[in-house]
Amino acid sequence: MLDEIRKLFAGRMVPNAPGPEPSPAPSSEPGDAAPAGPSPVQLAACALMLELAHADQEFSESEQRQIEGALVRHFVLDSQTAQNLVRLAEEERRQAIDHFQFTRLIHESYDLGQKMVLAEVLWGVALADETLAEHESYLLRKIAYLLQLEPGYLNQARRSAAESRKKPDAAS
Repeated sequence: MLDEIRKLFAGRMVPNAPGPEPSPAPSSEPGDAAPAGPSPVQLAACALMLELAHADQEFSESEQRQIEGALVRHFVLDSQTAQNLVRLAEEERRQAIDHFQFTRLIHESYDLGQKMVLAEVLWGVALADETLAEHESYLLRKIAYLLQLEPGYLNQARRSAAESRKKPDAAS
């Protein structure tokens, strides 16, 4: 029975709609074509970003811009593909019963450096609306625990995200 439940969740992580197969990794060459669709890992990472953005019961425009910008930068997606990924991930997030299905996939796919970058991106989402709600902080610690990131790494990611937010303001 446990195997059947796993199959159910594994099947939900890949879009069910007919269309192009998800690409395993984005292309980083400027002349290459854009990936056909999001990979399950991209979908999982985006779903965690959205879960964090919704943690304070308010999904602000600044959080949406932060998420879409992170998807464009880190997954080398164009703006339209990033918006489509957000829509797909929102559906997955709403249907998920917990965060484990997303964090398990990321934990199995990402090395420590990639998990650190994701933690920094998640902190960027949490700080995007300039208010850190208690539940956002709790959720970040929970996700870090599920990704097996030590608290020191999470604190380092928070500092990096906060510094990144200050840099554009200094240039203005």
